[in-house]
Amino acid sequence: MPARRFLPSVRSLAVGFGLLAIAGVAYGIARESSAFAIGHVEVAGASPVVKAQVRRQVAVLRGKSLLALDGAALVRRVEALPTVVTASYDRAFPHTLRIEIVPERPVAVVRQGAKAWLVSARGRVMRSLPPHADRALTRIWIPHSTPVTLGRTLPAEHATAVARALSLASRFPAHIALAALRRDGLLFRLRDGVDVRLGDPTDIRLKLAIARRALRRLPAGTGYLDVSVPGRPVAGSNPQLSGRD
Repeated sequence: MPARRFLPSVRSLAVGFGLLAIAGVAYGIARESSAFAIGHVEVAGASPVVKAQVRRQVAVLRGKSLLALDGAALVRRVEALPTVVTASYDRAFPHTLRIEIVPERPVAVVRQGAKAWLVSARGRVMRSLPPHADRALTRIWIPHSTPVTLGRTLPAEHATAVARALSLASRFPAHIALAALRRDGLLFRLRDGVDVRLGDPTDIRLKLAIARRALRRLPAGTGYLDVSVPGRPVAGSNPQLSGRD
């Protein structure tokens, strides 16, 4: 059987290219028309406050075509918010843009003199606060020389390492009033005045588990619990960190 019998005819090729051209023109028209204009933005994965922030951030996209949407630019725009870790999106034709986010999780209030900021588990500055706001959150004091920028991560040696350690202590039974990374290591001051010394900011989960068990057995008047060496916890009565709001 001759091979040319399996080759498309000139006519079928012309029809095929014609259909492709029509489809391209139709796509171009739809892309520029209001047929798929964004009229509604759905946001999932966050609190009502953060959802509202995301909607405001993407409000400029309303009326633009879902087909013409620059997805990478959209993700960058949403992730630029200090309250958002990551974002993804989906086009729900004909008029809905769906955005799924992973929000930042606040764990502490960073204090620098009279100034205060809400900080996430990653050490990211989420927003400024009045000095005495959110008293339920742990305080982290940082030097006046530390640069603080909204949406940026604080230097690890000043606050980020502390914030990450606090994120692992979310189920710690005692309230952590104050946290600091000192020369001799990480320290949590509990609301009852006991200092929990964790040493290097490593193996935090293990050290906290040991501290949880040990705290239940501490006698009255104990000033500190040292779990910097997890296998040898030590308790004493001379706390070394002065308390500040």
